[in-house]
Amino acid sequence: MKSVAATCVLMILVTSVTNSEATISSCSDVIKNLKPCVSYLVSGSGKPPGPCCSGVKALAAAAATSADKKTACNCIKSTSKSLNINSQLAQALPGNCGVSLPITVSPNADCSKVG
Repeated sequence: MKSVAATCVLMILVTSVTNSEATISSCSDVIKNLKPCVSYLVSGSGKPPGPCCSGVKALAAAAATSADKKTACNCIKSTSKSLNINSQLAQALPGNCGVSLPITVSPNADCSKVG
């Protein structure tokens, strides 16, 4: 009976470790979430559109681990360099969507400090 209990505990621990692995595996995961925000970040004003905020919320939920946050940061940094985004809108984006995002939406983000 003790071995069954020990096996159950071991299975729970293994499952919980597996579930804490990175969920953002590539830049395309980040881009998929933030794509609805591009036109707003380039030439928008006021509140971000609903689909943009949904993407920001999905990204915030996916960026759970330090590795996720660094991957997301590097992706946002490299992608935003190719766009002419409004830096004020970008910095305000998470707050305007009611989300706490531990990543700066900026081409100048210091991703080494994220995580």
